[in-house]
Amino acid sequence: MTGTALGVDLDRHGVAKAYARWAPIYDFVFGAVFDRGRKAAIAAAERIGGRILEVGVGTGLSLPDYCGSNRLIGVDLSAPMLRKAKTRIAEHRLTNVDGLAVMDAQNLGFQDCSFDVVVAQYVITTVPNAETTLNEFARVTKPGGEIILVNHLGAEDGFRAAYESAFAPIARQLGWQVAFRWERLTSWSARHGGIELIERRSMPPFGHFSLIRFGKLARATN
Repeated sequence: MTGTALGVDLDRHGVAKAYARWAPIYDFVFGAVFDRGRKAAIAAAERIGGRILEVGVGTGLSLPDYCGSNRLIGVDLSAPMLRKAKTRIAEHRLTNVDGLAVMDAQNLGFQDCSFDVVVAQYVITTVPNAETTLNEFARVTKPGGEIILVNHLGAEDGFRAAYESAFAPIARQLGWQVAFRWERLTSWSARHGGIELIERRSMPPFGHFSLIRFGKLARATN
């Protein structure tokens, strides 16, 4: 099934509205729950280091945890979320953050091969077309660099799959998809040709999330 088919019920405007509603309470609701996933993504990114793009930076929860020697740029579709991120940067005096910008993950405004690492935490299920978004991640990553995702992946079968299917309409109103399958990521990397899977690691809560690392091959040109 294509990304367009699975993403038909999500749209850019709807996601932006959903996360504008989340902005005032996002840190309280998701801060502790997703903390281990965030820290695992940061640790993976810092094994490469250099110039790091965080897509879906949100309220900037991750930014203070990066080492100061890395240069960071954060983008997000939600202007209200980024306003909170700017406040966090000022409060923590994060001089290694080179900028924040309102930007669509499906159409990143950066030149090819601009970043050593692209980090996207809890993002890939919030975009209308995941494959288009992943192509953009690959485009702006330097050869030899990595794309690091942390995300919920939908169950293939059993009770959890049935629950996710039933919950899907509510999740769409909240701004994400719950039935996003692992197979979509592996199929994308195989079709792309310039990307290899490095790691998939189970993450809390309840092991329903995964940290996924893709490497951009040194010969890759797109």
